[in-house]
Amino acid sequence: MIAAWALFAAFVVVLLALDLGVFHRSAHVVGFREALGWSAVWLTLGVAFAGLVYVGYEHKIWGLGTAIDPVDGFVNDGTSAAGKYLTGYLVEKSLSVDNIFVMSMIFTTLAVPGLYQHRVLFWGVAGAVAMRAVMIVVGARLIAEFHWLLGVFAVFLIITGVRMLTAREEQWDPARSRMLRWCRRLVPIVDQYHGQRFFVRVPRAAGTALALTPLAVALVLVEGADLVFAIDSIPAIFAITGDPFLVFTSNVFAILGLRSLYFALAGLVGRFHYLKPALATVLLVVGGKMIAAERLHDLLGPRFNLVLLGVIASIILTGVAASVIADRRARLARNDTAVGMS
Repeated sequence: MIAAWALFAAFVVVLLALDLGVFHRSAHVVGFREALGWSAVWLTLGVAFAGLVYVGYEHKIWGLGTAIDPVDGFVNDGTSAAGKYLTGYLVEKSLSVDNIFVMSMIFTTLAVPGLYQHRVLFWGVAGAVAMRAVMIVVGARLIAEFHWLLGVFAVFLIITGVRMLTAREEQWDPARSRMLRWCRRLVPIVDQYHGQRFFVRVPRAAGTALALTPLAVALVLVEGADLVFAIDSIPAIFAITGDPFLVFTSNVFAILGLRSLYFALAGLVGRFHYLKPALATVLLVVGGKMIAAERLHDLLGPRFNLVLLGVIASIILTGVAASVIADRRARLARNDTAVGMS
């Protein structure tokens, strides 16, 4: 098992090093076509990894698939492990779309130049991977020791889903966030950007002091936002599996593609009006699955997680399709109105 973790960690480090050190060595504005291409690359890698999961768990390579999954009490074979990985990947990928709304507000409020946004998101993703690794290891350990925590996670997911369905849309102001106020108390913050630098030296009475640039402030806010979203998303995947390797790998692949997805969808995300209700419904379904897992297993058989994967995919696709149709109708109505007025 240690070998599998070490190889995966090395693989992620290589991917991040190639991303920043080779493909995005020079700062540039990431265009829609480039972002779409990279999104396809990350999506392909994320889905293709399910094949390696199948082989590893089916043939018990490096100890994979030898321990009981604390969520359903079964030992994962290749099919069940791949199904749980893909379900977790789809859930995490879908929930990460909410991050795009927040990132867009952060970059707009702080007027982060397009040249430097990729650098902020790169280090934001690197920090998110490390942070989620700690949360997942701790969470998996707690679930293994205290199985009743699954019930707590289920209630939390259902409450979160209901809140998403009923809460009014509120515009979050990054400039007034608690994390930003906390940063200002700890270190000085300069008003001007200094290229891609996160820190600069500023003169003080006793010499110089280290200060944050607005780019560093953007990074802090992005990390803080991911922490908030992780509190929602990680319990969601623990509803599917308690295998820490499956939880971590599905989380990481969902996060790795977030930067490209941001550049591809940042200008379009406001048009997906029905995506948030769809994500809320996903949380309700996942929370309900956690509560009724044994009954669902009896009704649908040992592969009921594959059914869950199909249900979640259908909900998300329905939300996206409804959003596209509603947006097209709204644009046609505006065009008709403009023609009528002319």
